[in-house]
Amino acid sequence: MVNSFWQDKRVITTGSAGFLGCWLSDGLANAGAQVIGLDIKIEPKSNFYNFNLKKKIKQLHLDIKDHDRLKSVFKKQEPEYIFHLAAQPIVTIANKNPVQTFENNIKGTWNVLEVARNCNPSPEGIIIASSDKAYGIHEKLPYTEHARLQGSYPYDVSKSCTDLIAQSYFRTFGMNIGITRSGNFYGGGDLHFDRIVPGTIKSLLHNEQPIIRSDGRFIRDYIYIKDIVNGYALLAQKIKQVKGNAFNFSTENPIDVITIVKLITSLMQKHHLQPKILNEAKSEIKAQYLSSKKARMLLEWMPRYSLERGLKETITWYETYFEKNKNKNKK
Repeated sequence: MVNSFWQDKRVITTGSAGFLGCWLSDGLANAGAQVIGLDIKIEPKSNFYNFNLKKKIKQLHLDIKDHDRLKSVFKKQEPEYIFHLAAQPIVTIANKNPVQTFENNIKGTWNVLEVARNCNPSPEGIIIASSDKAYGIHEKLPYTEHARLQGSYPYDVSKSCTDLIAQSYFRTFGMNIGITRSGNFYGGGDLHFDRIVPGTIKSLLHNEQPIIRSDGRFIRDYIYIKDIVNGYALLAQKIKQVKGNAFNFSTENPIDVITIVKLITSLMQKHHLQPKILNEAKSEIKAQYLSSKKARMLLEWMPRYSLERGLKETITWYETYFEKNKNKNKK
């Protein structure tokens, strides 16, 4: 991200130590922004350390469910832009513990927006991370931004609510809010190895069969993390012209799980390791993919990475990651 727009802008990112949070915080900091990161914990092997964010941003330990602490931080920092990414992001965890997911994803969102509403001066822009999961089950695909938000399962419902709360704050208070809805983003630094891309790469690097929880026929969008970061930044930069709008970010190239596993296997030349299909996935939507026509037209956003190019960079990241950690364990 090279853009003079961000020079000296005061930016708060919630979930700053997460997968997307690290990439976005690093991009903003490198573009000259004064980034204040908020997160409840930092994984010891995450990109927070790989990107040396400890020296690039001001990181604060904070649970976004703590309204009073959040209010105190916002009042002191006076953010011009807010990126609200903090959430419980894993579908399987949401199915096992829906209450925790609802508290983090729904209460966390209304806390951020209510505190931002009462900031003086008011933030110039607020970007709320929703998801393609917010749409729920639809017969007509790809999803466009006009599709109803009708999540059925715990994670999906939490994102439908996040999205609707953001829309409510825009319509009621006229705040400069933009909403992002993206497919499954991937890239170096995602340490949730039950996700298909990092999990497959990890298995293959350890000469193990990759695991597919579903029947392999679930269809999804996959988009590289750098394209997502670019989309978030562009939306914030143009927020005054498009406030109140939601935008889908997608490569518009949906594929099923078995295909992406076979592509990763081919790129890593591990053809002898065929996937193990468990067919155990429950409470998940069979097919989800997005149209990004609106983002192309209004934000002039386009994905720069093909799936193959993005996966190659991702594989290289994990090769380095596991080699480095293997060497550490030997010491």
